[in-house]
Amino acid sequence: MSTVKADTVQPKDFATDLTLGASGDTVTVAADSININKVQDKGGNTLWDYSTGEFVSTQKEFASQNLKLLSTAVASGSSSVSFTTGIDSTYDVYVFKFINMNPATDAVNFTFQVSTNGGSTYNTTLTSTAFRTYHRENDAAASLDYVSGEDQAQGTSYQILAYGIGNDSDQCAVGELHLFSPASTVYVKPWYATTNRYFYSGSGDGTGESFFAGYFNTTTALNAIDFKMGSGTFDGTIKMYGLL
Repeated sequence: MSTVKADTVQPKDFATDLTLGASGDTVTVAADSININKVQDKGGNTLWDYSTGEFVSTQKEFASQNLKLLSTAVASGSSSVSFTTGIDSTYDVYVFKFINMNPATDAVNFTFQVSTNGGSTYNTTLTSTAFRTYHRENDAAASLDYVSGEDQAQGTSYQILAYGIGNDSDQCAVGELHLFSPASTVYVKPWYATTNRYFYSGSGDGTGESFFAGYFNTTTALNAIDFKMGSGTFDGTIKMYGLL
């Protein structure tokens, strides 16, 4: 075995490929890491960019199959939080994660709606289903049941995602919403959500897990989404991710 030692290895001619090994060979790099600024395929498509530390190719066959963080919105005494850009045909699924949603008003609902006109209006027709499980701190009651007051049948109101959230400094709601193929002009737009909340009740505070699902009954592309409490303002963080 021969050993070649050099500080720099370059191709013989400018702007030509440097080939290590022949077809079928295994090339081994005996080191802990390869330090490069950018990884590209033969066609020049960027697969990995050092500046972001992420797969950045817009071509789905090369992009990461993991969640890609697209946007973060921090609410601080906000009446609503909207995402009006970035919802398009790039991703098959959009995931929204709710972190420590704390309302200013006691026993209030966290809700959402979508738009087909960039956020000018949020009143897209939807049908939904809802069930929940809860347990009070005082152990006075626990239940698993369908909640007809939290669903809609061809409604245009904001859809409840978390019911009766307490507004104490340590009370909040968390969860996530999955929205499928919002840019489709062929199919309706299915979605589902799961949330957990610290709820307020005169009969005893407690924890409640809620499960929602439904569809926006339109074949027009969705391009914006809005989150708000049933009344008053709120604090919290909402992150939007894309999933191929």
